[in-house]
Amino acid sequence: MADAIRRLAVRGAPAIGLAAAYGLAVEALHDPSEVKHAAVLLRATRPTAVNLAWALDRALEAFALDPTAQALVDHAEALAVAQLDHDRAIGEHGAALLSPGARVLTHCNTGPLATGGAGTAGAVIASAWRAGRLAHVWVDETRPLLQGARLTAWELGRAGVPYEIVPDSAAGALMSRGLVDAVFVGADRIAANGDVANKIGTYAVAALAHRHGVPFYVAAPRSTIDPETPDGAAIPIEERLPDEITSVRGVRIAPAEANALNLAFDVTKNDLVTGIVTEAGVLRAPYCFTHR
Repeated sequence: MADAIRRLAVRGAPAIGLAAAYGLAVEALHDPSEVKHAAVLLRATRPTAVNLAWALDRALEAFALDPTAQALVDHAEALAVAQLDHDRAIGEHGAALLSPGARVLTHCNTGPLATGGAGTAGAVIASAWRAGRLAHVWVDETRPLLQGARLTAWELGRAGVPYEIVPDSAAGALMSRGLVDAVFVGADRIAANGDVANKIGTYAVAALAHRHGVPFYVAAPRSTIDPETPDGAAIPIEERLPDEITSVRGVRIAPAEANALNLAFDVTKNDLVTGIVTEAGVLRAPYCFTHR
């Protein structure tokens, strides 16, 4: 499970939290004495997404009260059921922010593949489509791993939602032409002051949205809020292998001697965030999170 999370076979902040919880349950079924060691291994796989640590901490608390494999199985199952409810509520709250005929731009992948439920920003898009509020979705390709082009496009196609894939660098051009009514993205960690860490490229989209007067919304469950992290500067940013940038699907596109800096996430400051859509409703500035 740790390998699957590390190499992004499982990705998306809520999904990796669920995967880690089930991973501990599997370890407990195999050898209960190794559960704490397994938690350390899983925690180290992705440092930015706080849902991972949150799910593991909850699992270890449950295991301390009842040191059995069944306790961890029950915990993982409860998280999965709760995620379904949370995603549904996020979708409904977010869809209510859109007017009929809205054109939405999204970045990375935030649908069912990212959460195990309906998604975060993806749930908003799906709910808005069902409610007749959505006309079109602009899907950022999301370099370097193309989660938008590969995953979000696939999800939207299956749901019958009209979309077009655009280069990450096209967001400003679309907004300047008046073709974007709102931006919805997910989050991997939200600091206590409302700063948001999300897939690399999100900050640029937020800055462009601010420049063009386009609302920029973050959709995430409250488990993504980390009150122990004071601001975006304190969020650890994962740096991945250069090969993900210098190659595409195993094909080298850069000179053999070229190196690359591969920051997996960036931070969007709270003053660029119009609202944070959670299962409890839409949160707005000033942001000051003291609990999830």
